[in-house]
Amino acid sequence: MRPDLWNQLFGDQTRPPEPVILVTLAAAAVVVIVNALWRPARNVITIVHEAGHALVAVVVGRRLSGIRLHSDTSGVTVSRGRPDGPGMVCTALAGYIAPSLLGLGFAAFLQTDRVSALLMSCAVLLFGVLIMIRNVYGALTVIGTGAVLFAVSWFATDTVQAAFAYLITWFLLLGGIRPIGELQTKRRRGQARDSDADQLARLTGAPGFFWVGSFGLINLGALVIAAGWLLLG
Repeated sequence: MRPDLWNQLFGDQTRPPEPVILVTLAAAAVVVIVNALWRPARNVITIVHEAGHALVAVVVGRRLSGIRLHSDTSGVTVSRGRPDGPGMVCTALAGYIAPSLLGLGFAAFLQTDRVSALLMSCAVLLFGVLIMIRNVYGALTVIGTGAVLFAVSWFATDTVQAAFAYLITWFLLLGGIRPIGELQTKRRRGQARDSDADQLARLTGAPGFFWVGSFGLINLGALVIAAGWLLLG
């Protein structure tokens, strides 16, 4: 790798002014809270959710068959292997915590002003998901998300890129929490009998609500740690 490219990707980059960081936090919160904005934006959370399942499935030795994303913002990752045991538990656990943990990782990049490294990580994630997508809607969703990322990375100024990176990070951190509340609402209505939490309940014997609470605690913890880095770092 050329030294100038190395410096561009991993060298220090200017931290945006504090008001910009606060504005991106507020913007991400609005997107997560307002239903009309949340609905399309939730596709990004679903991409990361399914990527979490897929990555862990590969790591634990399962055979990844494919990923599907649906127009109702749901998704499914199909992998083959032993139907129980620690590997399956880890695979089922990974989805709901993936957005917040990725947001925490991105916050670590931003704490050290590695904006370009963050954007490149987004590109690698999207490419990895794209090659495993097995339906048209899913492919269009990933390609559309990638197009936005490319436009910002290629055409925007350094300041806009930094603001975009903060927006992505805040959105992952906040957007990772709302689906957990939605999940429990569906479970209470009997509409999510095959949810990740219920699969974990069948695999481990611990009740589904325990797993929903675990998702929430992990994601809230990631938000608190990341907020400390981004706002006080």
